Amino acid sequence: MIVWSIANQKGGVGKTTTTVTLAGLLSERNKRVLLVDTDPHASLSTYLNFDADALPASLFDLFQLTTINRESVRPLILPTAFNNIDIIPAHMSLATLDRVMGNRSGMGLILKKALHSLADDYDYVLIDCPPILGVMMVNALAASDRILIPVQTEFLAMKGLERMMRTLQIMEKSKPAGFNVTIVPTMYDKRTRASLQTLQELKVRFPEQVWASAVPIDTKFRDASIKHMPPSLFSRSCRGVFAYKTLLNYLERLQLDER
Repeated sequence: MIVWSIANQKGGVGKTTTTVTLAGLLSERNKRVLLVDTDPHASLSTYLNFDADALPASLFDLFQLTTINRESVRPLILPTAFNNIDIIPAHMSLATLDRVMGNRSGMGLILKKALHSLADDYDYVLIDCPPILGVMMVNALAASDRILIPVQTEFLAMKGLERMMRTLQIMEKSKPAGFNVTIVPTMYDKRTRASLQTLQELKVRFPEQVWASAVPIDTKFRDASIKHMPPSLFSRSCRGVFAYKTLLNYLERLQLDER
């Protein structure tokens, strides 16, 4: 089982779009995918048409378990409307965890333990992270084989990337092996100077970590979200989906090289 976290300490950079598009593409390749929504705003859960106020279970319940094993974690997983894609949805109560349980020993490894118990059930786990450093992001990063950092190709987004990279540097003190990081330029518009310059800056500052291409602005992403569908299932041939297919192929090559 391969675990990817999609994270950035800035909102509006395409985290949820990246998560759900990659999930759709993986499902089409007959991969069993588990999505984990760690954001109290529940953007990923809402995208897939789950009502946070009517959920039979959510990620919050995981942090209430006294024993974490497959039998206790499976009831928290809900099927989506799409083949090969399940989800542990989010609930706004996740926002209380830092205050109520943030100092409890072992809190940062609960999600990692839960996913380990599901290792035979899924090929990929994609974790959609909140934009705030706290218990949920720490859990996601600790559980991950790779961190995908979507970065909107405009100047202000660089600040969010800098904060995210500092966070990873801090967390690496407790993870000697470090993190595998892929920076994913998003919302790219080749007609604007800002996009061109930001993409170039990313390549200069992070040559080993940035994906060489970029995800373009594509209105099909918005249309797909309105229909609560992964973009690859909504519009298979649109340029945004083509970019994510290229990204997925790149990530799979990285996995082979790391084995």
